[in-house]
Amino acid sequence: MQQEAEEKSTKQLSADMYYNYEDLHSRPFITPDSEIPESLLHLSHSFGYDSGRRANLQLLDDRTLIFIAGNLIILLDISTKKQRYLHSCSGSGIGSITTHPSKEFFVTAEKGNQPNIIVYEYPSLRPYRILRGGTENAYSFVDFNYDGSLLASVGSAPDYMLTLWNWRQEVMLSCKAISQEVYRISFSLYNPRLLITSGPAHIKFWKMASTFTGLKLQGLMGHFGKTAATDIQGHVELPDGKVVSGSDWGNLLLWDGNAIKAEICRKEGQSCHAGVVQPFSLEDGQLMTIGSDGVVRGWDFESINMVDSDGNSSRFEMEPMNEMVVGHNVCLSSMVKSSLSNSFIWFAQDSNGAIWKLDLSFTYTTPDPECLFSFHAGAIQGLDVSKKSHLMATTALDRSVRVFDFLAKRELTTNRFSQGGTALCWAPPLVSQSGGLLVTGFEDGVVRLLELYDPQRLQEFTGRSPKGGTKLHLKQAFKPHNGPVTAVAYERNGEILATGSSDCTVFFFTVEEKYNPIGFVHVPGPVQGLEWAPHSHSENRLLILCQSGHVVEVQRPDPEAKKLTKTFQLSELPSRSFRFRSIKSHIKREEEISRRKSIKEKKKKERAERWKELMQPDAEQEEEDEEKEDLTPLYIPDPPSPLFCGFYSQPGHFWLSMGGYDAGFLYHCKFSEKQDLDPDKQQDEPFDFLPVHNADDDPICSVTFSSNRQLLFFGMHSGSIRVYPLQPGDQSLISMQAYWALSVHDNQYGHLRHICCSHDDHFVLTTGDDGNIFSFSLLSPEDLQKSLQKKAKVPSPRVGLQNEPLAQDIEDPAAYSIETAKQKLEKDQLHREAELKIAEKRKKLVELRKTFEQLLDSNQNLLQHVRLKPVELQLDHRFGEHADRVKSQQVMEVRKQLGWEMERCHIALTKLQGWFKDSLETSVVTVVAIRTDHKVSTYRLSVYPKPLTQLRHHSTPSQPEGDRAAAPGRRKSRAEPANSSSTVEEEVLRPPLTNATGIKLRDRQIEMLRKAAEKAEQAQAKIEKRKQEWAQFYAEKSDENCEDPRDVQAIQEAKENIGDLKLKSAKDFTVPKHLRVNAERKRAELISLEEKIREKQTEINGRIMALRDSKVCLVSQLRTQAQQLQKVQQRLAVHLRRPPPTLPAILPEEIPEKRLQYRRATLERYHVLREQRFKAMHQEEQEGATSLLEQLEKEMEGQEGKDDDEEAKRGEEWSPILSALSVTREEETPVEEGVELSELEKEVLKEEEIRLLHEQDSLLEQIESSVCQFDAELMQLQHEKLHLDWQLKLADLRQLTLYQELLLLKEFERREDSLQEKLSRHIKEENSITSKLSECNEELEQKQREIARLRERERALTTTFLTVLGENNRFEEFLTKVFKKKVNSVKKKEQTENEEKEVDSDENSDEDDDWGDDDEDYDSSTEEAGAALSDKVCPPGCEQKMFETTLQLRESRLDVEELLAEERRSADLLKKELDDLVKMKKSVEASRQAVEDDLELVNREKQQKMNELDVVVPLRLHQIEFITNASVPPNLSLALVLDRRELDRLQERIKQLQVEKSEQRELYFQARQQHIRLINDRKDMDVKIQMLEKQCNELMMMKYGRLVDLEALQTLSGNRTLEELKQEKLLREAAYAKEIKQWDAKVEEAHQALMEVTKANTERLLSMKNLIDQKRELEHKLNTRQKKMGRQFQDYRRRVDQEEIQRLQELVKTQSQQAELLRREISLLSRKGGNILPPSQALLPPIAPVPTPTDNAHTSKRRPGHPSKQLKP
Repeated sequence: MQQEAEEKSTKQLSADMYYNYEDLHSRPFITPDSEIPESLLHLSHSFGYDSGRRANLQLLDDRTLIFIAGNLIILLDISTKKQRYLHSCSGSGIGSITTHPSKEFFVTAEKGNQPNIIVYEYPSLRPYRILRGGTENAYSFVDFNYDGSLLASVGSAPDYMLTLWNWRQEVMLSCKAISQEVYRISFSLYNPRLLITSGPAHIKFWKMASTFTGLKLQGLMGHFGKTAATDIQGHVELPDGKVVSGSDWGNLLLWDGNAIKAEICRKEGQSCHAGVVQPFSLEDGQLMTIGSDGVVRGWDFESINMVDSDGNSSRFEMEPMNEMVVGHNVCLSSMVKSSLSNSFIWFAQDSNGAIWKLDLSFTYTTPDPECLFSFHAGAIQGLDVSKKSHLMATTALDRSVRVFDFLAKRELTTNRFSQGGTALCWAPPLVSQSGGLLVTGFEDGVVRLLELYDPQRLQEFTGRSPKGGTKLHLKQAFKPHNGPVTAVAYERNGEILATGSSDCTVFFFTVEEKYNPIGFVHVPGPVQGLEWAPHSHSENRLLILCQSGHVVEVQRPDPEAKKLTKTFQLSELPSRSFRFRSIKSHIKREEEISRRKSIKEKKKKERAERWKELMQPDAEQEEEDEEKEDLTPLYIPDPPSPLFCGFYSQPGHFWLSMGGYDAGFLYHCKFSEKQDLDPDKQQDEPFDFLPVHNADDDPICSVTFSSNRQLLFFGMHSGSIRVYPLQPGDQSLISMQAYWALSVHDNQYGHLRHICCSHDDHFVLTTGDDGNIFSFSLLSPEDLQKSLQKKAKVPSPRVGLQNEPLAQDIEDPAAYSIETAKQKLEKDQLHREAELKIAEKRKKLVELRKTFEQLLDSNQNLLQHVRLKPVELQLDHRFGEHADRVKSQQVMEVRKQLGWEMERCHIALTKLQGWFKDSLETSVVTVVAIRTDHKVSTYRLSVYPKPLTQLRHHSTPSQPEGDRAAAPGRRKSRAEPANSSSTVEEEVLRPPLTNATGIKLRDRQIEMLRKAAEKAEQAQAKIEKRKQEWAQFYAEKSDENCEDPRDVQAIQEAKENIGDLKLKSAKDFTVPKHLRVNAERKRAELISLEEKIREKQTEINGRIMALRDSKVCLVSQLRTQAQQLQKVQQRLAVHLRRPPPTLPAILPEEIPEKRLQYRRATLERYHVLREQRFKAMHQEEQEGATSLLEQLEKEMEGQEGKDDDEEAKRGEEWSPILSALSVTREEETPVEEGVELSELEKEVLKEEEIRLLHEQDSLLEQIESSVCQFDAELMQLQHEKLHLDWQLKLADLRQLTLYQELLLLKEFERREDSLQEKLSRHIKEENSITSKLSECNEELEQKQREIARLRERERALTTTFLTVLGENNRFEEFLTKVFKKKVNSVKKKEQTENEEKEVDSDENSDEDDDWGDDDEDYDSSTEEAGAALSDKVCPPGCEQKMFETTLQLRESRLDVEELLAEERRSADLLKKELDDLVKMKKSVEASRQAVEDDLELVNREKQQKMNELDVVVPLRLHQIEFITNASVPPNLSLALVLDRRELDRLQERIKQLQVEKSEQRELYFQARQQHIRLINDRKDMDVKIQMLEKQCNELMMMKYGRLVDLEALQTLSGNRTLEELKQEKLLREAAYAKEIKQWDAKVEEAHQALMEVTKANTERLLSMKNLIDQKRELEHKLNTRQKKMGRQFQDYRRRVDQEEIQRLQELVKTQSQQAELLRREISLLSRKGGNILPPSQALLPPIAPVPTPTDNAHTSKRRPGHPSKQLKP
C-alpha cells in the first residue's frame, strides 16, 4: 500500500483535472438482450429524510443544504425548496458526507465492495477526485482538517479502517485498522497532527508521526476509570488540548490526556441534558452542547478550563450561561453553522424528522427556532395513493399521517395522533366518491377514518373563507384489535372493510355512513397482508397472509346475517388454510443433479470419442454412486422463513414471496383438499415456482401491478426497485423474464416495504425503512409537463361537514377493543342477573325467618311437658355448624376491614411512645428519705446514639493498600519479561541433550549414585545453614554510621515529649505533628467527653434506681413486718403494746413510669368520655381533645390517690384494730376473771407474754434499723451526687471550650483538608516515584547483567564456531561469511507472524520497518558474498555436518544478537525513564515541601486563634501564688496556671536529669575505649583472614592445579546421565574391541595377500630386468646390423621408439604412485583406529606384463581395464 502511495505521489495530478459524472454514477440494471429502455423510470421527487442517520446534514452555502437519501445525494434549496440529485457511483448506498472548509468541495463516501470516496466540486457538481482502497465494505464517517489539506475516513465492519488522504493527489498517506465502530472522527483545530475518534464505549486520541517510510498513526485509548463506560456521539477539543465529550446520561466528560479529569453536571447533581448530550462547538467563550431533549445550551469555557481534579473523576457542578429550547418533541443530533462570516445561524438535524434554523446569538432580539422542513421520522409503515387524483398518504411510528401532492411535489397536510401509525388504505371510489377517505391503523389497535378535504371550498356552502390549507377530518374511530393494525383492505364491491393485526385476528366492518362491526376470525399467525379476490373470480373471498408462513382464505361474511349476542367471533365462517413448506433445498438439489448430469454426459461423450476401446462401465457406476452420496441433504429451515407478500393468480391459486432461507423464488401455491388438519400441523408445498434473478439474499418485500397488469413492480429487501414487463393476461407470470432494476433506498436498512402506482399509471411511489419516500415518473419530464396539470385536485368537503360534531377519538392505549367491550358487557349483564336472583333469595329467607320466630314464640307459650326442646327444633346440626363457620368468617372479615384502622392506631401509639417515652433513656426519678426530708433525683438522659468509631480512630495512611499492592505487582510485571527472555535465551543456546534411557545401570553404580546424592544433599544443607547464619550475622551487623536503635528511640521520645520549649502563645511556636489537632480529632475528643459525662450520669442513675428498688423492697418488707407485729400485739395486753411506726409509702415521683401505663378500664373510660364529648356542644377539635385528656388524667390521678389512701389506711389501721382488740379483751376479761387460773397456767401465760414482748421489740428494732440504714444510704448517695454535680459542671465548662475550639477548627478545616489532601497526594506520588526508581534501578542492573551474560554467550558461540572450524580448513573463509551473515531467523519469522495477528497496527508498522531493515542487510550481505557460493547449499568438498553446525551456530548467534539488541533498547528506555523519574521526584519533593510550609503556617494561625479562646479554671485563694507586695494583683493575665503535681514532677525531673547526665558521660567514656579496642581487633582479624585465604589458595593449586569453588565441589552429586554415558562407553568400547579384532584378522589377511602380491611383483620385476637386459642386447645388435639402412627408416623407427619410451616412463611413474599409495594404506592398517576402506572398494588392478618387441604391434589393442603397469621393488 505504501508502494502504491509512493508511485501515485510521483504522478502529480493537475489542479484542473475532472472526471466525467456520466461515466461514474450508477445506472439501472437491465437484463441483457432485452428491449427495456434505460430511462424506464425518471426520478421525480424525494419526500423523505433519513433523520436517524448520523451527521446527515451539511451546508454548502447560505441557502443550500445537502443530505443523503438512500442511494442519492440531495441538494436542497432552502428558499425555493427545489432539489437536485446525485446518484451514488457504486449503486450500493452512501455512507457519509462532509464539506470542505472553503465550501468549494464536498465529499461522498460510499458503500459497497471496495467503495470509493468521491470529491465533487461545488457548484459545478463535477467529480474532482476519487479516493480508492480506503475500506472494505462501507465508510461510516469522513472529515477534513482545519485547512482542508487532509481528509480522514473511517470504515465500518469488518475492517474499521482509519485512513488519511492527500485528497488533491488521490494519495493514501496512512491507514490503520482500529477494530471498533467509530461514530465520529475530527482533526484538532490547534494541533494539526492530532485526531480524535469516538464511538460505542470508547474514545481514542491519535497522533500522526512522520517516518522515513511515511506517515504513521499512533493511538491512545481513553480510560473511563471509575466513570461508567458510555457511547460518545460527539466531542470538542479545547485550546489547551483537553477534550470535552458527551455521554448517554446527559453529563459532559472532561478528558485530560487519556483519562477523565472531571464529570461536568448542573447544580444539585442534575444532568446537563436529559438524555444523550453532544458538544458541537466552542464559540465566543462558550462550549455549545445539544441533547436529545431538544435544548441547546452554552457553558462557560473558562469555568470548564479551570476545573481541578483530585484524580477520582469527581463531579464539577456549574450552570449554563445560555439556553434555547428548540421544542419538546425534538431530538437534536447534529449541527452545521452558516457559511456567512460573523453569523450566529446554525442548522440542526432533528432525529424526530425535521431540519431547524437556529439563531444562537442569545440576545434579546434572538428569533424563535424556525422549523424549515418536516418529515417522517423512522420507517414508513403505510403508503397508498388516491384512486382519483395524484395524492399520496403515508403514516409512520412517529404518530403522524401525511398527505402529499406528488404532482406538485409538496406536502399538503399533517395530522398527529397519540400512537404511531402502522397501516393505511385509501378508500376506493365505490366507498367515497370524492376520493378523500383514508383508513389508518395504529399500533394500539385503533382504526381511524380520516376525511381529506380542501377547507377553501367550504366557502361555497357557508359563505366564509376558512384559514389554512388542506385538512384531515376525523370521521370515526374504533378499536377492533389489541395489537398493532398491520393491514387494511376494502372488499371489491366496497361493502366490507377488513382489518388485520399482529394479534392474529381479522375484523370485518360494514361500509356505511358509520362503520359497524360484523365479526372477526382468528388466524394462525400475525397478519402480514390482506387481499380480496378481484372481480374476475366467481367467489368473493379474502386472502389473509400471515408472517408465520400461513395463508388463510375466508368467505366474505354476510352483513345481513343474524348478529351474535355474546361474541363477535365468526366461528362458522367457511375458510381454508395453507402452510408453506420449504422446497428451496429440493430445487437446489434438482439443479445440482441436472448440472452433474450434463457434466457427466459431456464427459461421457468426450471419453467415447477418445477411448472407445477402454470404457469401463463399472467405474462409471461407482462414480455415479459417489456423486449421489455427495449430494447435500434436504433442508427445512426452523423456525420457518417469514412470509413477505403475496397475491392471487386465479381462484384458489396464489403467489408467495418468502424471506430468509426461501428467498430467491416466487412460489405458486394452491389450497389443498384436506382441510381438516390443525393449521399448525399442516404442511403444504408449492406446486410451481419462478426463480428471481439475484434474489437469494435479497427477497421481495412488496409487489404491485400497473392498472393494465403489463408492468410488475417489486420492492426488494435491499432497497432497490424492479420492473418486469408482462404479456397481457399472463396470470402465471410466464413472461416474467427480463427486468429493469435501480437501487433507490439504502441497501443495508432501507427495505422497500411499500410500492404503489398512481391511478393513471404515470407515477410509481416507493417508501422504505430508511424513512425516504420517492416518486418516479414513467413519462419524461417534458411529456409530464405537457400532459398533466401542475398540481393535484384535493377532494371537496361533504355537504354538512361543517355542522357535524367532532367524532369521539380513542386516545387511551388501554381502552377496550370491540370484542373486549362486548365480553365485558356480557359479563356485566350476567352479574346483574345474578344480583337479582340473590335479592329474591334473601327476601324469601327473611319471610321464612319471621315464620320460624313465630313458631318459637308459640312453642314457648306451651306447657312444659308439651314444649319442644331446642334439640328437637333443630332440623339438622349441620345448619348450626354452617352458621358458626359463617360467623367466624364474618369475624375474620371484620378484622380484615378494621385491620387498617388497627394498624394506624398501632403506628400512632408507636410514634407517641417513640417521641415521648423511647426518646428518653431514663426519666427523672426522685427517691425520698423515710424519716427526713432528704431526697436524690436521677439525671434526665435522652437516648444517645453511639458515636462512629471512625471519628475517634480516623487515620489516613501515607500509602494506600492499592499502592502498596501495586508496587510488587509492577515489580512482578516488569520482572516477567526478563524471565521470559532468559528462558528464550536458554532455549536458544541450550545444546541438544541425548537421552540415554536405554542404558541400565548396575546395582553398585545405583548405590554409589544414591550415596553421592545423599552426601551432596548433606553438604548442601550444611552450606545453606552456614549461609543463613552468615546472613543473619550480617543482618545483625550494623552499619559504620549506624546508631544504637535504643539511642534513636530515646532521642525520638525526647523530641516528641520535649517538643518546642517556647510557649504556645509565642508567634514562632511550632506545633509538633503528634499534637496537631483538626476538626475530626476535636470532634472525637468532644464525643469522648460526652461519653464520659454520660457514663458518670448513667452510673449514678443506676445507683439511684437500685436505691429506689431497695426502697420498694423495704416498703414491702416493712408491711410484712407490720403484719407480724400486728399479730404479736393482738396477743399482748394493751398496756404492754408499744406504738407502731408509721409505714412509708411509694410516692408518684418515685415511680413516674406508671403514668404511661394504662388499663382496659382507662381505655373504656376514655371511650365513654369521648362519646360524651361528641354529644356535648360542638367545639374545636383540638380544644376538645385537650380538655378530654386533661379530664381523663385528673380522674386517673384521683383513682390513684384513692388507692394510695387505702394503702395508707391499711398501714394506719393498727391503733383502731388494737383499740378494738383491747375493748374486746376488756369485755372478755370480766367473764374470764370469774375463772381462776392455776399456777401452771399463770406461768405459761407469763412465759408467752415475755416471748411476745421480745418479738415485739425485735420487730420494732428491725424496722427502725432498716429505715435508718436506708436513710443513711440515701444521704451518702446524695453527697456523692453533689460531688458529681460539681465535676459535671467542670465538664460542661470543658465541653463548652471544646465546642468553641471545634467551631474554630471547622473554619480552618477546609483549608487544612485541602492542604492535607495535597500533601497526601504528593507523599503518595513521591512514594510511587521512589518505588519506581528502585524498580528501575533493579531492572537496569538486571538488564546489565543480562547484557553481560549475552555477550559471554556470544563469545562462547564464536569460540565454539572456531573449534568446529579447526585449523587449515580450506572452507574457512566461506564458513566464516556464512556464520557472520545477517539473515532473518526462523524463530523471528514465526514470532513476527504471531505478533502480526495480535498486536496493534502501530507495532505492525514498526515491525514492517524492522523487516525492511533486515531485508536491506540481507541484500547487502548477499551482494558482498557474491554469487559464487550459496549459503543455503553446502559446497562440494565441505562436510555437510560442519555446514549444518555452522548454520545452527549462526541461528543461535542471531538469536543472541537479537536478544542483546532488545536488552540494550530496554536498558536505554530504563535509563531514560530513570532520568525522568529523578526529575519528577525533585519536582514532587519541592511541591511537598511547599505544601508542608503552607500547612505549618495554617497550624500556627490555628494555634494563635485557639490561644485567644478563654478557658474557665476555678481556683481557690490558697492556690494562687502569683502575689505582688503580699497581695493578689487585680490583673492575672500574666499568670500561668499549673498543676501542683506537674510542677513537683518537673522539679524532681531536674535532679534526675543531672544524675542521668553524669551516667551518660561515664557510658560515653567506656564506649569510646571499647570502640578503639574493637578497631584493633578487626585489623588483626583482617590480617588473619588474608593469610588463611592465601594458604587455602595454595592448597587448592597444589591439589587441583587451579582455584575451584569448594561449595560446588562439596555439593557435587552423582550424575546418573554421566554414569549411564560411562556405562554406554564401556559397552561401546567392548563392541569396538570386538570389531577391531575382526578388522585385525582382515588386516592380517590383507598383509598375507600383500606379501603374495609383493612376491609376484618382485618376480615380475626380476623378469622385467632380464627382459630389459635382453632388450638392450637386441637393440645393440639391431643397431649394429642396421647401420647401413636408409635415413628415412631410421627417423621413423626412432620416433616409434621415443613414443614407446615415453609410454614406459609414464607407466613407471604410475606404478610408483600406486606403490606409494599401498605403503600408506599398509601404514594406516598397521595403526589402531585407522581408516578402513569400505567393502565396496575395488581391489588394485593387476600389473600388466612387460610388452615384448613382438607385442608392440598389439599394444594399442589392449583393454583399458588391464593397463601394463610395473612397480619398482
